[in-house]
Amino acid sequence: MTRPNLDRYIAGWRGPIMAAMLTLLAALPGLMLLPPLDRDESRFAQATAQMLESGDYVDIRFQDDPRWKKPIGIYWLQAASVSLTSAVEDRNIQAYRLPSLLGAMLAAWAVAWAGAAMLGHRAGFLAGAILGTTFLLSTEAGIAKTDAMLCGLTTLSMAALARIYMAHLAGERPTRLHKLLFWLGLALSILIKGPIGLMVVMLSILALSLWDRNIRWVGKLGWGWGLTVLALLLGPWAIAITIITDGGFWREAIGGDLAPKLAGAHESHSGFFGMYAVLSPLLLFPATLLLPAALSTGWHRRAEPAIRFALCWLIPAWLVFEIAPTKLWHYTLPTFGALALLMAAALTRPIGKVSRVSGALLGLLAGAVICLITVYGLTEFGRSTAQTWATLTIVFAALAAAIGGFLLVNRAAVTGVLAAMACGIIAHAALAGTIRQLRPLSIAPRLVKTLDAAELNPAQGRYPGPIAITTFHEPSFVFLTSRETQLTDATGAARAMAEGRPAIVEARDDQAFQAAMAELGASGRAVGVVSGHNYSSGDDVRLTLYAPTGSGDGNS
Repeated sequence: MTRPNLDRYIAGWRGPIMAAMLTLLAALPGLMLLPPLDRDESRFAQATAQMLESGDYVDIRFQDDPRWKKPIGIYWLQAASVSLTSAVEDRNIQAYRLPSLLGAMLAAWAVAWAGAAMLGHRAGFLAGAILGTTFLLSTEAGIAKTDAMLCGLTTLSMAALARIYMAHLAGERPTRLHKLLFWLGLALSILIKGPIGLMVVMLSILALSLWDRNIRWVGKLGWGWGLTVLALLLGPWAIAITIITDGGFWREAIGGDLAPKLAGAHESHSGFFGMYAVLSPLLLFPATLLLPAALSTGWHRRAEPAIRFALCWLIPAWLVFEIAPTKLWHYTLPTFGALALLMAAALTRPIGKVSRVSGALLGLLAGAVICLITVYGLTEFGRSTAQTWATLTIVFAALAAAIGGFLLVNRAAVTGVLAAMACGIIAHAALAGTIRQLRPLSIAPRLVKTLDAAELNPAQGRYPGPIAITTFHEPSFVFLTSRETQLTDATGAARAMAEGRPAIVEARDDQAFQAAMAELGASGRAVGVVSGHNYSSGDDVRLTLYAPTGSGDGNS
């Protein structure tokens, strides 16, 4: 595609829209193909399902346990999505994932929108496309939790802040729309995941003010009505949850979730300082080939306002994430918009030989890691049906790295990144198909399928509920069955049999289960076995499904 043709397609509002559409294309296969994931996704989805079932849209619960770790925003969005596109009894995980997809598309749109004003329409579009097709964002876009929407809203707030900052430097008055978008993005990001978006925004403002030695521009953000917007959006729910939980939400969210993450490796999610830097080539793929050029651009062109803004967005927040002892792969996602802007800025000028060669090598390394991960998954958990998907993943990941790197080295950087994105989108879609075909990892869907085939599912009306299950206490099974599903031990499973309810018993509990049944005078018959690997705990499991017999038999 020639430069004039590309510029025609991305001029004005088209560039941000095209970037959002590319994000949709990259994320949709994962959203559609992946089964409900453990553990966070299924916890969010089940808590949302319980909201819809109970009509209580304030108090957040998973089964009977309070889930007071995150604010209400994502649950409301998921509830609206399910109400509009599905039904809660269908347990259709795709409906719960739609807000994440919209959040990712918003992030790509916002970066392209800001980039167009800071760097030109071409660079703006490329920044949005780069962000939207990264493996990390396009993966999070297909998972029903907070991170993609947090990225979208934080990026929207930062994009509006960029517009306000650039207007100030140009001696212009910021528009009310930009100020409104800034405060809306900030307020809604807090409603999604508490202080994370606020931290990114405030650190950026502080860094810019210190760098410029000028804080007067901050007064142009519209603090009076902006804080009013914050109060109106956050206040009603904050008051309601405080009253309903008697302050328990805040004690749990701050004392039980946030504070432990700052004090130590919460829930064993630890990592070393620099972990995110080491992971970034993999998570940014297929745009990895531009990472050295982005860093070089940030250093050599730091005097330019647009580059300065991106650096002040990226560096302070990234350092906080690196310093914090609790680490998860996706934590740095709200800063990826800044990296995308730096990559796009690098494409506006000839890229030096060192950045071109090192970028090509880094892209090849990231592509090789993706291929090795795919081969490992296929070897350990794959069946013949996964081989085609895995082959596509490997071929197109390799092509993304090889073609993109070759064109970059030969001074066709824009063409190289576009080719890498095209191949990367296909590789990501094939990876989702590969994961779907790794049957040993999909334990909960296979359990439900076996229950239905044996007519043991209480929803079919032949046996009373709830189902009792031992050891495999994963949220995905609760989500696919019901809130009442009994997560229990061998004795509880035997008691379920005595009451005429189905039970699922893990092999390690079988001896105790049989002893408890004998003691209770209960009896049952095995109707199926599901074996697999619980990736959340790292354990292999073998689960036997039992139907009650005798007086509790559904046939009697």
